[in-house]
Amino acid sequence: MSPHHERLAPDPALTAPRRTDDGAEDARRATEPCSPSRSDVATLVVILMGFLALPMSMSGASVAIPRLGADLDAGGSAAQWVVTGYFLTASALMLVAGSLADVLGRRRIYRLGTIAYAAGSLAAALAPSIGMLLAARVLTGVGAAGVMASGGAILAATFNGIVRTRAFAAMGATAGLGLALGPSVSGWIIGGLGWRLSFGLFMIAGLVLLIGTCFVRETRAEARPHLDLPGAGLLAAGLAGLMLAVSQGPSRGWSDPLVLGAGIAGLVSLGALVPAERRAITPILDLDLLRRRRFMGWLLAATTMAFGYGGVLAFLPSYLQSPAGFTTSTTGLIMLLPTLPMVLLPPVAARLINKGISPAVLITGALLVISGGNVWLSVLTPDVTIGVLVGPLLMVGAGVGLAAGIVDSQAMNQIDIDRAGTAAGMLNTVRSGANALVLALFGAALLALLTTVLGSAELAGQVATGNIPGSDGTLANHLTDAWRVTLCGVAALCAAAAVAVGLLVRGPGEQRPEHPPDSTTLLIRPRSRGTFPALCSEWSLRAHRQRLGCPPNDHSMPLTLGQTSIAQESSRVRIDWTMGRVRRSLR
Repeated sequence: MSPHHERLAPDPALTAPRRTDDGAEDARRATEPCSPSRSDVATLVVILMGFLALPMSMSGASVAIPRLGADLDAGGSAAQWVVTGYFLTASALMLVAGSLADVLGRRRIYRLGTIAYAAGSLAAALAPSIGMLLAARVLTGVGAAGVMASGGAILAATFNGIVRTRAFAAMGATAGLGLALGPSVSGWIIGGLGWRLSFGLFMIAGLVLLIGTCFVRETRAEARPHLDLPGAGLLAAGLAGLMLAVSQGPSRGWSDPLVLGAGIAGLVSLGALVPAERRAITPILDLDLLRRRRFMGWLLAATTMAFGYGGVLAFLPSYLQSPAGFTTSTTGLIMLLPTLPMVLLPPVAARLINKGISPAVLITGALLVISGGNVWLSVLTPDVTIGVLVGPLLMVGAGVGLAAGIVDSQAMNQIDIDRAGTAAGMLNTVRSGANALVLALFGAALLALLTTVLGSAELAGQVATGNIPGSDGTLANHLTDAWRVTLCGVAALCAAAAVAVGLLVRGPGEQRPEHPPDSTTLLIRPRSRGTFPALCSEWSLRAHRQRLGCPPNDHSMPLTLGQTSIAQESSRVRIDWTMGRVRRSLR
């Protein structure tokens, strides 16, 4: 053996087994190979199926509103609650579900979520009245909160390092695909089979997910805290009240008693939540996460993604049909344009991170691309052609795809696995809240700009939704001007947020060393299913930690050497320079 290498005995702290919920010894965190096992692959498939079906159900239900409203003799506002009720319930309970997953078990909450989702979808398909349908959609939203919050936590607990980055990139791509395909797929199902069977098919998807949980390993926080029921109640009430006010404000008016009451109740509940959580022994809202600069930066990135794409996704189809004059089917095909980069680019973003590209640089660039796509889309005119729309829609989709590939994995890298459910729930809550906010603000901006020009709020509401009396060219031009101003405002917000995100997520020590050291290596012999020697220079260690977004003095993040994953905190590993060599010393 070369004098420049030192063969070391395994550290007992590194190889000490821990117990899983099934009672088997598990030293996988310390010594697992980079390649995921078959059970890990099965887990990923089950989670991705959930993140495909649920966004499709969320975005596709709006297509069924005209037909179900006519069949159930429901007015437009009541029928709209089929979408709003599901959305508000899922958003309000996402963080609660994530915290419950850490305490009760992530697979258990995922399984309960699939049961609630399937039952709600079946009840919606059989609903005899609009009231029963709304109750069924609320139940579906409860299930969606459990599936999405625990799904992200399961991925964080199952994978680590480079494989985790790829897994979350796949999750982002799948969720984007489901969100984009929802209206088109639901439209085809409703046109051929009716709106009831469109809900029934999602019931089948829920049953498939339930069966899939048999292949998922149970994980939970090692410490078993008590449930914070008062905090859960205040959090759910606060989020539900605020999002109800935001979603109903543009249509009912901000001075409407329901809107004012919901908004005030939400603010009071959230105001009471902070002191309650400070006193709680095991708070459901971990305030420590909100004090972590990088984690907050990735939350802001998730919010910016929603702002940059949510308004276009929700309101552009109406403009394309009137005044642009495209048919419903053609409009659906046009709205599929952003889907291609949203599906293809998340794995590319993950690969760039794994090759050493700074996460701060990549997320800043992705958000600026979203901003540029919104500016480019302001070329809208009443006689716009598909060729003109291809470029800006692909650009917006490219920015969303790049950001979706890294936001979840990088945010999860900032927290301990014991709080994976809470962090995943917080991410999904922020996304859902941002989507609700952008829908309200985008619509309110269009209405305000049109009302200023037309002098009539009622006429402005008709024009904003594409209902232009007599195909009036002047009204179409006013609507186009309002779209341009709103798109430029969204672009400015995204650009400002991109700079803020870049500063927040950038950590000390992101710069690479100008010259890597000479061929200095470290030989490690971990105890696992065999011996996997790993040779790695100290410069390579720095580069790998940089890819994971680890500050140089933070020993809480994993350090991967070849096929060996070492948790520095548990094994107390320190890398030292001694006579031109790297050696491992125990503290």
